[in-house]
Amino acid sequence: MHLRVTIAGLCRCGLACLLLGLAACTTAIPRRDLPLVTDESCGEQVKVVTVPLPVIASSPNEGVTSGALTAFLIHNTRDEVYSLLAPQINHNHNFGVTGTLYGAITPSTQRSLEFNLSQSQRTNFDYEATVTDKSLMDGNLRLKGFLGWYADGSARFFGFESHSPSQHETNYTDREVVYNLSATWFLGRHYFLELGDRFRQVSIGRGAVQKIPFITQKFTPAEVPGVNGFTTHAPRISFIYSTLDAPQLATFGGYARVTFEPTIKALGGAENYRHYEVELKGYIPAGEAKRYITVFRTMYNQTLGDGSNDRVPFLEQSILGGENSLRGYGRNRFIDSSFLLLNLEERIRLFRWEVFNVTADWELAPFVDMGAVMDTLDKATPQNFEFNPGVGFRAIVRPNIVGRVDIGIGREGPAVYVGLGYPF
Repeated sequence: MHLRVTIAGLCRCGLACLLLGLAACTTAIPRRDLPLVTDESCGEQVKVVTVPLPVIASSPNEGVTSGALTAFLIHNTRDEVYSLLAPQINHNHNFGVTGTLYGAITPSTQRSLEFNLSQSQRTNFDYEATVTDKSLMDGNLRLKGFLGWYADGSARFFGFESHSPSQHETNYTDREVVYNLSATWFLGRHYFLELGDRFRQVSIGRGAVQKIPFITQKFTPAEVPGVNGFTTHAPRISFIYSTLDAPQLATFGGYARVTFEPTIKALGGAENYRHYEVELKGYIPAGEAKRYITVFRTMYNQTLGDGSNDRVPFLEQSILGGENSLRGYGRNRFIDSSFLLLNLEERIRLFRWEVFNVTADWELAPFVDMGAVMDTLDKATPQNFEFNPGVGFRAIVRPNIVGRVDIGIGREGPAVYVGLGYPF
């Protein structure tokens, strides 16, 4: 979720969250009353921690969003969080009333299910689920599947290349049906092979933000391939080297990945084109009990079409911007044939706080994001790069829950992201 808010608004929201968080309560509920989110490991009387929180956001693009959510943390008999349910309702003048149910179920370290069900009165909806199973072949094979159907009426397009001006901002609704499947084999001594398959069917409609021009009012279909919709079907192969000490919330080690993903017209893709990507990450702990963790990431992505990229759909090219790349800009802010991205952040554990027998680590994370899009890497210049300093605030319930607020500063002002999971 991409928000632009005032500092005063953040302080008021943070104070309200703190006060309501302190009003949380713990109850015991018979397991027979929670059939889909518990199993025998939760015992006959299930401990449920309930935390109510407000939803308050202000955006010059989307207007004011306000509402409330309640997080239910469901524990097993070992006092670990077995599942999380978070119903939410809010209102925005562009989308009307939106109801959402987010859930995460982790019956073991080997299996997990995550889902999000969201429906607005106008334009927006999001139905998605992710299933992970690492129990096969004595833990040497991991299967992961994602299925989603959603519409985003606040999507933006500014043009191609690194210097696309903010005056060219347009709005559209991005409607997609997607799936992403992967199988990852452990080859020994930190080496992995991953095979995957990705499908994406995209349709472009008029956006929900009326004050921003529709994309085809400023750009023609000849200028923006894929603006009339497109389909992608791409197999994928990745080679991975990892010494990370944990698959989700790593605190030490290194990670390297090389990926090749061709979209093939014969399999139903809109055109023939290829993605090449290299990613490097490192985690360097320091201090007592790893209180300080320096984390860095470098990524390079290149998109190559047959002959040229003039027919590659715009949402399939190399893209920067958003909560997991350049955090000082909105999603999909910069688009071209390739990108180079550098992220550096210092994750500092401020304190460890136990409330209602739920232990959470509270982190401060100053960061710097640098990235650029360009035709090819040899054409990158210092003028291409965006420099985004910022700071993040995180709450971590191990082994797999992270809530975060990241505030990034770009040339066009601040951007605030609120969500789950680390950015990388």
